[in-house]
Amino acid sequence: MITVIEPGRFTSIQDEGRGGFAHLGVPRAGAADSLSLRHANLLVGNPQGAAALEMTLHGPTLRFAVDALIALTGGRMQVYLDDVPLPMYQSVSVCAGQVLACGPLLTGMRGYLAVGGGISTAQLLASAATDTLAGLGPPVLRAGDCLTLRPHSLLQGRYLRSPPEFSEQVTLRVITGPHQEWFPATALGSFLDGCYRVRADSDRSGIRLAGATVVERNPGELPSQGMLTGAVQVPGDGQPIVLLPNHGTTGGYPVIAVVISADLPQLGQLRPGVLLRFQAVNREQALQALRYAAENLRTASVCADPGLLEARGLMLLAKAHPALREACLQLGRRRVRLRR
Repeated sequence: MITVIEPGRFTSIQDEGRGGFAHLGVPRAGAADSLSLRHANLLVGNPQGAAALEMTLHGPTLRFAVDALIALTGGRMQVYLDDVPLPMYQSVSVCAGQVLACGPLLTGMRGYLAVGGGISTAQLLASAATDTLAGLGPPVLRAGDCLTLRPHSLLQGRYLRSPPEFSEQVTLRVITGPHQEWFPATALGSFLDGCYRVRADSDRSGIRLAGATVVERNPGELPSQGMLTGAVQVPGDGQPIVLLPNHGTTGGYPVIAVVISADLPQLGQLRPGVLLRFQAVNREQALQALRYAAENLRTASVCADPGLLEARGLMLLAKAHPALREACLQLGRRRVRLRR
């Protein structure tokens, strides 16, 4: 069991969401950065879509009542286990009674904490995801909450080969949207040439952008129709909105473009102020990018013995915490060669 001492800014339980219920008006929800969720679960030996904690901008403080295996992925943050710095992107053993403190995110928008075995909570429509739009699933974490864990049996630790970096300038690949007749012939080119900044009023439903105005040609009202994550809607003010997993199942704004599936995880890491551009690709390029992403995920994690994990974690901490470089040098008397 895990007890929540401090819940963080906005911490929720997320898995891969409630796919297949849009016709009933139920959003998919689920992790805003599905790739980081999968990475975290891979590192502790869980199914890729197992329920984990999604932390927004600032993580929680948690007390473990049982021994556990954990992994943290997503945006980089300073994490401490009983006041000792902890590395991200690798599995770490936690002993009963220890306290895990997750600080503010230094890069990206969201971090993910997976625990070996997964978080045990009631499922609704085949998912344990917290849906902040429809009010489905478990509530956002509060101080005093207790999280139950499932048994786990991973015998060897793992680390991630190439942890992602989250930049302040991002380019997302898109394919042409279905409503081109609603825009002037030059609108798509202007949209692709423009630069947008992520607004502070963005949330898990959509990323609101500020930048070049996209003008509609048709002054009428588009009938509401089904929407999907990654759709770039253009409301009346001409400032695009990119839909995230908690978007409504229908919408009446015209869609000028759609972010390709391979780039959807990046949407969940766009924090306010990030500069965003869009690059057009065709269907074959989008499929090739998806195949490439699937192959990268297949080979993302590597098994390692405890000594190698400890050495790797120390090097990562030394990089993130300059004050630890001296400790890294002192413990470096035993040479360790790392190979990918």
